[in-house]
Amino acid sequence: MESITTITSKTVVLAQPNIDTDQIIPARYLKLTDKHGLGQFAFADWRCRADGSPNPDFPLNRPEARDAQILVGGDNFGCGSSREHAPWALIDAGFRAVISTQIADIFRGNAMRNGLLPIIVDKPMHEWLLVHDGATATIDLPNRTLRVEGGPTAKFPFDPFAAKCLIEGIDELDFLLSHARQISAYEAQHS
Repeated sequence: MESITTITSKTVVLAQPNIDTDQIIPARYLKLTDKHGLGQFAFADWRCRADGSPNPDFPLNRPEARDAQILVGGDNFGCGSSREHAPWALIDAGFRAVISTQIADIFRGNAMRNGLLPIIVDKPMHEWLLVHDGATATIDLPNRTLRVEGGPTAKFPFDPFAAKCLIEGIDELDFLLSHARQISAYEAQHS
Protein backbone atom coordinates (compact mmCIF):
# COMPACT_ATOMS: atom_id res chain seq x y z
CA MET A 1 0.00 0.00 0.00
CA GLU A 2 1.22 3.49 -0.80
CA SER A 3 2.16 5.70 2.15
CA ILE A 4 -0.12 8.70 2.71
CA THR A 5 0.95 11.72 4.71
CA THR A 6 -0.49 14.67 2.78
CA ILE A 7 -2.74 14.94 -0.23
CA THR A 8 -3.14 18.20 -2.12
CA SER A 9 -5.70 18.17 -4.89
CA LYS A 10 -8.69 19.88 -6.32
CA THR A 11 -12.01 18.52 -5.11
CA VAL A 12 -14.96 17.16 -7.01
CA VAL A 13 -18.42 17.25 -5.42
CA LEU A 14 -21.18 14.64 -5.46
CA ALA A 15 -23.59 16.43 -3.14
CA GLN A 16 -26.32 13.77 -2.99
CA PRO A 17 -26.90 12.38 0.51
CA ASN A 18 -26.89 8.63 1.15
CA ILE A 19 -24.57 7.62 -1.71
CA ASP A 20 -24.49 3.90 -1.11
CA THR A 21 -22.00 1.26 -2.15
CA ASP A 22 -24.29 -0.01 -4.92
CA GLN A 23 -24.12 3.44 -6.50
CA ILE A 24 -20.35 3.61 -6.00
CA ILE A 25 -19.87 0.22 -7.70
CA PRO A 26 -22.99 -1.52 -9.03
CA ALA A 27 -23.47 -5.14 -7.97
CA ARG A 28 -22.94 -6.49 -11.49
CA TYR A 29 -19.22 -5.65 -11.14
CA LEU A 30 -18.72 -7.50 -7.86
CA LYS A 31 -17.72 -10.69 -9.68
CA LEU A 32 -14.45 -8.96 -10.54
CA THR A 33 -11.76 -9.86 -8.03
CA ASP A 34 -8.92 -7.70 -9.32
CA LYS A 35 -8.73 -4.20 -7.87
CA HIS A 36 -7.22 -2.83 -11.05
CA GLY A 37 -9.67 -1.66 -13.68
CA LEU A 38 -12.60 -1.17 -11.30
CA GLY A 39 -12.29 2.62 -11.53
CA GLN A 40 -13.96 2.62 -14.93
CA PHE A 41 -17.09 1.23 -13.26
CA ALA A 42 -17.21 3.70 -10.35
CA PHE A 43 -20.66 5.31 -10.38
CA ALA A 44 -21.36 3.46 -13.66
CA ASP A 45 -25.11 3.96 -13.49
CA TRP A 46 -24.68 7.71 -13.04
CA ARG A 47 -21.70 8.23 -15.32
CA CYS A 48 -23.30 6.68 -18.37
CA ARG A 49 -26.57 7.16 -20.20
CA ALA A 50 -28.80 4.20 -21.10
CA ASP A 51 -27.02 3.85 -24.46
CA GLY A 52 -23.62 3.58 -22.69
CA SER A 53 -22.37 7.01 -23.69
CA PRO A 54 -20.91 9.30 -20.99
CA ASN A 55 -23.38 11.57 -19.25
CA PRO A 56 -21.82 15.05 -19.64
CA ASP A 57 -23.86 16.35 -16.69
CA PHE A 58 -22.34 13.90 -14.21
CA PRO A 59 -19.69 15.73 -12.12
CA LEU A 60 -16.95 13.10 -12.59
CA ASN A 61 -17.32 13.32 -16.38
CA ARG A 62 -16.65 17.05 -16.54
CA PRO A 63 -13.16 18.03 -17.77
CA GLU A 64 -12.48 20.09 -14.64
CA ALA A 65 -12.90 16.95 -12.50
CA ARG A 66 -10.04 15.19 -14.27
CA ASP A 67 -7.19 14.34 -11.90
CA ALA A 68 -9.19 15.27 -8.77
CA GLN A 69 -8.06 13.05 -5.89
CA ILE A 70 -10.52 14.30 -3.28
CA LEU A 71 -14.20 13.42 -3.56
CA VAL A 72 -16.66 15.45 -1.47
CA GLY A 73 -19.81 13.40 -0.94
CA GLY A 74 -23.15 14.26 0.58
CA ASP A 75 -24.13 13.24 4.11
CA ASN A 76 -23.98 9.52 4.94
CA PHE A 77 -21.49 8.51 2.24
CA GLY A 78 -20.82 4.80 1.66
CA CYS A 79 -23.96 3.46 3.32
CA GLY A 80 -25.57 0.23 2.20
CA SER A 81 -24.04 -3.20 1.82
CA SER A 82 -20.50 -4.11 2.71
CA ARG A 83 -18.37 -4.37 -0.37
CA GLU A 84 -14.66 -3.82 -0.49
CA HIS A 85 -15.08 -3.20 -4.20
CA ALA A 86 -16.40 0.32 -3.42
CA PRO A 87 -13.11 1.74 -2.10
CA TRP A 88 -11.21 -0.32 -4.68
CA ALA A 89 -13.20 1.38 -7.46
CA LEU A 90 -12.69 4.87 -6.01
CA ILE A 91 -8.95 4.31 -5.59
CA ASP A 92 -8.63 2.92 -9.11
CA ALA A 93 -10.58 5.95 -10.38
CA GLY A 94 -7.83 8.13 -8.88
CA PHE A 95 -9.35 9.18 -5.56
CA ARG A 96 -7.21 9.16 -2.44
CA ALA A 97 -9.77 10.67 -0.05
CA VAL A 98 -13.51 11.01 0.49
CA ILE A 99 -14.92 13.84 2.61
CA SER A 100 -18.38 13.96 4.19
CA THR A 101 -20.12 14.77 7.46
CA GLN A 102 -20.85 11.08 7.97
CA ILE A 103 -19.25 8.02 6.41
CA ALA A 104 -20.74 4.59 6.97
CA ASP A 105 -18.71 2.46 9.40
CA ILE A 106 -18.16 -0.55 7.15
CA PHE A 107 -17.21 1.61 4.18
CA ARG A 108 -14.87 3.65 6.38
CA GLY A 109 -13.12 0.49 7.62
CA ASN A 110 -12.79 -0.91 4.12
CA ALA A 111 -11.48 2.43 2.86
CA MET A 112 -8.80 2.73 5.54
CA ARG A 113 -7.64 -0.86 5.03
CA ASN A 114 -7.21 -0.22 1.32
CA GLY A 115 -5.53 3.20 1.31
CA LEU A 116 -8.48 5.57 0.84
CA LEU A 117 -8.82 8.33 3.45
CA PRO A 118 -12.39 8.67 4.77
CA ILE A 119 -12.43 12.19 6.23
CA ILE A 120 -15.33 13.33 8.43
CA VAL A 121 -15.74 17.09 8.74
CA ASP A 122 -18.17 19.34 10.56
CA LYS A 123 -21.22 20.87 8.87
CA PRO A 124 -19.70 24.35 8.19
CA MET A 125 -16.63 22.89 6.44
CA HIS A 126 -18.79 20.45 4.50
CA GLU A 127 -21.21 23.15 3.35
CA TRP A 128 -18.26 25.32 2.23
CA LEU A 129 -16.82 22.43 0.20
CA LEU A 130 -20.19 21.60 -1.38
CA VAL A 131 -20.56 25.09 -2.83
CA HIS A 132 -16.90 25.38 -3.88
CA ASP A 133 -16.58 22.45 -6.27
CA GLY A 134 -13.03 22.30 -7.61
CA ALA A 135 -11.45 24.01 -4.60
CA THR A 136 -7.87 22.98 -3.87
CA ALA A 137 -7.57 21.21 -0.53
CA THR A 138 -4.70 19.76 1.47
CA ILE A 139 -5.27 16.84 3.80
CA ASP A 140 -2.52 16.49 6.41
CA LEU A 141 -3.02 13.06 7.94
CA PRO A 142 -0.32 13.21 10.66
CA ASN A 143 -1.83 16.46 11.99
CA ARG A 144 -5.47 15.50 11.17
CA THR A 145 -5.99 18.82 9.38
CA LEU A 146 -7.89 19.80 6.24
CA ARG A 147 -6.90 23.15 4.73
CA VAL A 148 -8.72 24.66 1.77
CA GLU A 149 -6.98 27.24 -0.40
CA GLY A 150 -8.89 30.50 0.01
CA GLY A 151 -11.21 28.85 2.50
CA PRO A 152 -11.44 27.34 5.97
CA THR A 153 -9.17 24.97 7.88
CA ALA A 154 -10.54 22.22 10.09
CA LYS A 155 -9.33 19.38 12.26
CA PHE A 156 -10.81 15.94 11.65
CA PRO A 157 -10.96 12.79 13.76
CA PHE A 158 -9.10 9.72 12.52
CA ASP A 159 -8.40 6.34 14.10
CA PRO A 160 -4.78 6.47 15.38
CA PHE A 161 -3.91 2.90 14.38
CA ALA A 162 -5.37 3.35 10.88
CA ALA A 163 -3.45 6.64 10.53
CA LYS A 164 -0.21 4.90 11.57
CA CYS A 165 -0.76 2.17 8.98
CA LEU A 166 -1.61 4.64 6.22
CA ILE A 167 1.32 6.93 7.02
CA GLU A 168 3.70 3.96 7.02
CA GLY A 169 2.08 2.42 3.92
CA ILE A 170 1.29 -0.86 5.65
CA ASP A 171 -1.84 -2.88 6.23
CA GLU A 172 -2.85 -4.79 9.35
CA LEU A 173 -1.02 -7.95 8.25
CA ASP A 174 2.17 -5.98 7.57
CA PHE A 175 1.87 -4.50 11.07
CA LEU A 176 1.55 -7.95 12.64
CA LEU A 177 4.44 -9.32 10.58
CA SER A 178 6.63 -6.44 11.74
CA HIS A 179 6.17 -7.81 15.27
CA ALA A 180 6.81 -11.47 14.36
CA ARG A 181 9.88 -11.76 16.57
CA GLN A 182 8.06 -10.41 19.64
CA ILE A 183 5.03 -12.61 18.91
CA SER A 184 7.24 -15.71 18.56
CA ALA A 185 9.05 -14.88 21.82
CA TYR A 186 5.72 -14.45 23.62
CA GLU A 187 4.35 -17.70 22.19
CA ALA A 188 7.51 -19.59 23.16
CA GLN A 189 7.28 -18.23 26.70
CA HIS A 190 3.57 -19.09 27.08
CA SER A 191 3.23 -22.39 25.25
